[in-house]
Amino acid sequence: MTAPLSVVDLSHPIRAGLVTYPGLPAPEITPFLTRENSRATYAPGTEFAMDVITMIGNTGTYLDSPFHRYLDGPDLAGLDLSTLVGLRAEVFHLTEAWTAERRGIGPEAFADRDLQGAAVLIHTGWDRHFGAPEYGRGAPFLTAEGARRLIDDGATLVGIDSVNIDDTESGGERPAHTLLLGAGVHVVEHLTRLGDLPASGALFTAAPPAVEGFGTFPVRAFAQVP
Repeated sequence: MTAPLSVVDLSHPIRAGLVTYPGLPAPEITPFLTRENSRATYAPGTEFAMDVITMIGNTGTYLDSPFHRYLDGPDLAGLDLSTLVGLRAEVFHLTEAWTAERRGIGPEAFADRDLQGAAVLIHTGWDRHFGAPEYGRGAPFLTAEGARRLIDDGATLVGIDSVNIDDTESGGERPAHTLLLGAGVHVVEHLTRLGDLPASGALFTAAPPAVEGFGTFPVRAFAQVP
């Protein structure tokens, strides 16, 4: 009998007031139907809660589809589930590969690995600051050259445990987003617990709801580890 796979949750929980990306609005959660009020509608002993969440798509751990960057790119509803579910995960543990003076992660970090069809997960350790003001300053990122390397090597998805896959402190350019999404490579940001994964052997899933005309949405990202 094959041993069951253990599941590692790689997502940050979403809660009211959570600040994911500095400057973007936090989610608001309000009741539509309270349990107390529902008792007048249902049989004795039966009650329900129905709530409304208002949030920007860039909340918690989320996936960027090509539509996030390109008007004619596939939106969330246009993504192929086979490119989001059960992907072979190639995890790069790079907590010591960058410094405060050299935050960019370049192509040399991804040498000598088979990345064709894989979810490339970049473990920087920056998730330790998630939810704190420090999270938005001095974060590691993927360079344009690193993005080109991952595209050339056939990656299907690229994820990072940092505030952004690009350097948000260098002005308005976003080369990693531009290159990866332009090549149809999905981007997942704000991952966590990547340090709990082996370099190879896990299966990665990050599937958003199929929302038409929407480019970014939270996912329950997780890995199945033998």
